[in-house]
Amino acid sequence: MYRSTSQRFREILKVFAAYGFGYVVDNKLKKENNSPENLRKAFEELGPTFIKIGQILSTRPDIVPAAYIKELSRLHDNAYSEDFNDICKIFFNEFFVKLESAFSYFEKVPFASASISQVHNAVLKDGRKVIVKIQRPDIAEKMRLDIAILKRIINIAKPKIFETFIDPEEALNELLIATELELNFYNEAENIERFRDLNKSVKFLYTPYLIKDLSSSKVLTMEKIEGIKIDDTSLLIKNDYDLEDIGRKLALFFLKQVLRDGYFHGDPHPGNIIIKDNKICFIDFGLMGNFSQSLKESLNDLLIALAYKDINKLVAVILSISIKKGSINRSRLYEDIEYLYDKYLFTSLENIKLSVMLQDLLDMSKQNNLILPKELTLLARSLLILEGVAAKISPNIKIIDIAIPYVKENIKASLLKDIDLDKLLISSMNNAKAAVKLPSKLMELSDGLLNGRVKLQFELRYLNKSINELNKMTNRLVFGVVVSSMIIGSSFILNSNIGPKLWDISIIGILGFIAAGFTGLWLLISIIKSGKM
Repeated sequence: MYRSTSQRFREILKVFAAYGFGYVVDNKLKKENNSPENLRKAFEELGPTFIKIGQILSTRPDIVPAAYIKELSRLHDNAYSEDFNDICKIFFNEFFVKLESAFSYFEKVPFASASISQVHNAVLKDGRKVIVKIQRPDIAEKMRLDIAILKRIINIAKPKIFETFIDPEEALNELLIATELELNFYNEAENIERFRDLNKSVKFLYTPYLIKDLSSSKVLTMEKIEGIKIDDTSLLIKNDYDLEDIGRKLALFFLKQVLRDGYFHGDPHPGNIIIKDNKICFIDFGLMGNFSQSLKESLNDLLIALAYKDINKLVAVILSISIKKGSINRSRLYEDIEYLYDKYLFTSLENIKLSVMLQDLLDMSKQNNLILPKELTLLARSLLILEGVAAKISPNIKIIDIAIPYVKENIKASLLKDIDLDKLLISSMNNAKAAVKLPSKLMELSDGLLNGRVKLQFELRYLNKSINELNKMTNRLVFGVVVSSMIIGSSFILNSNIGPKLWDISIIGILGFIAAGFTGLWLLISIIKSGKM
């Protein structure tokens, strides 16, 4: 293993160096402007593991710059097919049953080959058509090895170098978590079951069933959905489907997933949505968004605050769900949120995209030293994909047109649902007690004002910085006057030609000019260094 590790380590460094990423291990080297494109090419050359790494990073705009997101989003799974004998061995090792005994038909050539697995068409003994997703041989060990090597490279390079394009610590943690989830197919099986259970009452939705007896951590067998891809508009129209109706249902269903369930499909691209028998069918449940109960409630509070134009509540909710990465200037945060609110308040609905609005919120939070939960970044990405799908099948439908009435109904329902009589009674009693004390408090305040006992305390922030700048400016002005005086005085002395002389020239006058020259030069250099010419 050590030998293979060292070989792979050298291979990775060699590929990075070939594409101009030598500064990963030497920060003295020049960084090229085409780094995003070169990083994508390097990942493609390094194979399936790095393709998956790039795909994961492309979903994290909160830790990866936009230029890299754009390039890494172009990475596609186009891996080679494994030897069929190896596939048979993996299946047998999982179930102790041969492929021919479990299926009446199993297609040897996969119809899809991804970085972690490949997918085959098959038919069960009872005649049901299924798809079988089988993990590649030793892929878990290979991916863990590559990630361990990346960790070594980061330790050698030190984070400051890597921070030129990604935050290494957060990116590596994300890779480790995502990789472990991807490598265990039980997680996807659980996603399918949970998705089916949460949406069993949605009549226009269909979730493929799972063949549990033929599913494990490395094999996933599920129903094959044969229908029309959602972006194949000509075929949908040919089969008498109403595209406007499909678009509306798709938007409503996504809002239901996010606001009511707190559990949504994280990759709703056209290849993962199929229309069959007037129903919307989602496939591939490897990437799912999941909100905790508190985060779901906060998201609903956020929408309520938006609906009622409550900027203070918006600020409070954002602060409550964010991770603080530095000092928070509440005044600036309030102004930024107010600016965003006004920006979208006076924009027509047809020009608003929910995904862009959410991304603006993420960017604004980052500028204020706040990091919003990573689940919201996945939500922004999913919304962006979904808006693209909706625009393709029904251009006249905007998700926000459907979201606003949905949110209003959701607010009404949640307000009625969340009423707690005990809490209402306690709150009423507290308010009543406060109301009784209010007249006396007002009298105390007015008496204090009349008798001059009231004190107002002002807090002037950053005053020291302004005073320091004023001191610097005054000092430079004084130095400038002194230098000017020295030059004028030295000129008078030279003109009068008084004092001790050297070669019939006044030494005092010469020394005065030299001192003025050095002082003036020092003053000029200090001004240039400050960058405030």
